[in-house]
Amino acid sequence: MAESNPTQPAGIDREAVRAAARNLEDGPVTAGYKGDRTAVIKMLNEALATELVCVLRYKRHYYTVSGLQNGPIKAEFLEHATEEQEHADWLAERIVQLNGQPDFNPATLLDRSHAEYDGSEDVQSMIRANLIAERVAIESYRQMIERIGDSDPTTRHLLIKIMAVEEEHADDMRDLLE
Repeated sequence: MAESNPTQPAGIDREAVRAAARNLEDGPVTAGYKGDRTAVIKMLNEALATELVCVLRYKRHYYTVSGLQNGPIKAEFLEHATEEQEHADWLAERIVQLNGQPDFNPATLLDRSHAEYDGSEDVQSMIRANLIAERVAIESYRQMIERIGDSDPTTRHLLIKIMAVEEEHADDMRDLLE
């Protein structure tokens, strides 16, 4: 039976880890990555498209809602647009970390998005459209998290973080319904 080395944690082959780390071409993706990178990048690009469509929808609603009584709703739309843009940025960063290319092509944005764009004219229709889109995002993230499982903990953690904000957005929109 081999003696354990008290300076090295049990179960970790330090020399193998160091040797594998010398492959610099894959950036942060190490040999131990268990996810299907192609599938994960595709899912993340669909989520990116969804977030970008949500940014555009919230921005349109922010600029087109009118009436003094709708000031707080207008502010909520702007806040959500800003947070959706932050989600898009996080997703694009993760795609690059996985050695993929974030897809910002406007010509295919709606085809890749899980959520729909909305051209509503009245504030209650805008709120309903945003609530539906938030619920679409929540379910999309839930399914992505389930598919990724434990194979990619970093992406899983990111998606959980984004989903929590989407749940807050859905709660905000529900509260605004008359």
